[in-house]
Amino acid sequence: MNHDDTQTTSPELAGQLFALMDFTSLNQDDDESAITQLCHDSCIELDSGDLLNVAALCVYPRWVSLAKQLRPDNQTRIATVANFPAGDAKPATVMHEVSAALEAGADEIDLVIPYRAVMAGQWWLAAALVKSVRRLNEACVLKVIIESGELQDVSLVRTASQLALDEGADFIKTSTGKVAVNATLEAAKVMLECIRDHGNVAGFKAAGGIRTMAEASDYYQLVKQTLGADALTAKRFRLGASSLRQSLLQQMHTDGVLIDAQGAVTQTGEY
Repeated sequence: MNHDDTQTTSPELAGQLFALMDFTSLNQDDDESAITQLCHDSCIELDSGDLLNVAALCVYPRWVSLAKQLRPDNQTRIATVANFPAGDAKPATVMHEVSAALEAGADEIDLVIPYRAVMAGQWWLAAALVKSVRRLNEACVLKVIIESGELQDVSLVRTASQLALDEGADFIKTSTGKVAVNATLEAAKVMLECIRDHGNVAGFKAAGGIRTMAEASDYYQLVKQTLGADALTAKRFRLGASSLRQSLLQQMHTDGVLIDAQGAVTQTGEY
């Protein structure tokens, strides 16, 4: 996708992208220090004095409670993962995992479907899992990870997207970020078309390998083109990223002051 420099270097756009981030730490060696730093870095103070927060913090289930405690703004949502990353856990195990995460305070569940079953033609196994998790809790935001880079084939990306939407996904998400091929614009286009054709009410999350503002801007523009400008809010569009923040900060008018976890903040996002 061609980059419009007036858009990809805009401080205002950088701020919008920051507020759409699911700021993520999903490392096996995550510890209390890492999660504390994640929460600390999720809020920035702009030159104007305004405070800007990410849409959500995404952590492993064992860190949900701590992230909820340390988030700078109580409107920043807490997301966690289930059936992650391989997508091959037994359904009963996944249900237990989701229940425990919700009890710990998770607002959002990023659920990996059994994508290998979809690849084998057994799409109904993936549909059944999404349906079960959706029934477990209707209130939480359910993001279904289809692992588009492993599916590869456009028809499989479409099948996985459609079954997730049919079974009540609030978002469909490209990737875990743990495989060789993660978010791509080609897969995103197919997924967004599925959302559009399914009533244009669900959301889209691009994740995995999005490190620069230019890359994030491509997804922003694709969402705008396919779903319309009304979809450019945290209710409809997220960017899952762990290293995008620095690229966005370079474009924003910021004095670099980070707000500590105890600081009072003003909600600037929309959810």
